[in-house]
Amino acid sequence: MPAVELRALWKEFDGVAAVRGVDLAVSEGELVALLGPSGCGKTTTLRMIAGFEIPTRGGILIRGRTVSGPGQFAPPERRDAGLVFQNYAVWPHMTVEANVGYPLKVRGVGAAERRSRVLQMLDLVQLSGLGDRYPHQLSGGQQQRVALARALSKEPAVLLLDEPLSNLDARLRKEMRIEIKTLQRRLGITIVYVTHDQEEALSMADRIAVMGQGVVHQLGTPEEVFERPADRFVAEFMGCTTFLPCEVAGPNRVRLLLGAEMPCVFCPLAPGAAGRGVVGLRAQDVRLASDGADTLAGHAELRTYRGGSFEVLVGIGGQAIPVITDTPLAEGSAVRLALTRLYFFPETRDATMSGRANKALLASTSASAALDTSTANDG
Repeated sequence: MPAVELRALWKEFDGVAAVRGVDLAVSEGELVALLGPSGCGKTTTLRMIAGFEIPTRGGILIRGRTVSGPGQFAPPERRDAGLVFQNYAVWPHMTVEANVGYPLKVRGVGAAERRSRVLQMLDLVQLSGLGDRYPHQLSGGQQQRVALARALSKEPAVLLLDEPLSNLDARLRKEMRIEIKTLQRRLGITIVYVTHDQEEALSMADRIAVMGQGVVHQLGTPEEVFERPADRFVAEFMGCTTFLPCEVAGPNRVRLLLGAEMPCVFCPLAPGAAGRGVVGLRAQDVRLASDGADTLAGHAELRTYRGGSFEVLVGIGGQAIPVITDTPLAEGSAVRLALTRLYFFPETRDATMSGRANKALLASTSASAALDTSTANDG
């Protein structure tokens, strides 16, 4: 039985759909990240799970119990869910101990048992000895730990985290990612985690649901979502910054349509793939090359320093292709590039089509797959 199950979940605001038919099952002890840009529906989905929004239609089950459905709606306090917000929401007039123990106090847990549980939670989140402090005496990272401890103190069936690290600096975000993942594994807790940060989702989640325009475009492990994006939307959100027009030139070959430059390069394709589309690539999947097959000729147009390396935009056939290199290429110099990993997407009328529709299309006409140099040479 899933810890959390969403069935054809739908939410409209003034007739505009914010969430459209989301299906999702989260297993016990699993961390699933809802990942997407602002306005994609991820936070609305989380708020429906928490009970802060009533679905327009569809159902929500927590450990097999329907908490939202036709004629059924359990308020937040009856959902057995803990929630941590982006802004921490710790009570400034309460000490750390009082904040963490408040959910237990509301449930009628006795003072002795409550304090024992609070001390256990503070130890878990590395705040032992700080129970008498007030929030204004804590750092942002410590306040977020208080919010986590408070949410965990009542041992919820699921922990809901809504952009919990976005107010922290880069160093603290990295530390808290490790702490949350360590806690999840240590306690075996189920987490639904909302974020717009790809690195956060990739480093923490067991599975990622990439959302856009209210639908789940792809659900899979971090490796699956990053290495085999289901459609162009997912590829772009997961770091493909460049998309080049192309047409299928044969089995596992595409012709890049770059003005006068129309080179053929290796690209994994599904059997029977045909017609035009685009190939997506990331800067780290491009390298400098000498003359040879499957290389492109261009000129360095813009160089920026990244700290230990340079990102150079190379102009080829009216397109700017990024490459990361240790070589400080002079702007205007002639270079050749090898594209070591490509993702092919067929031409469609709607580049932001839903994951369900695109999945069916991809199954018959295209593939998005990783290409490493050794595979290319074997081909």
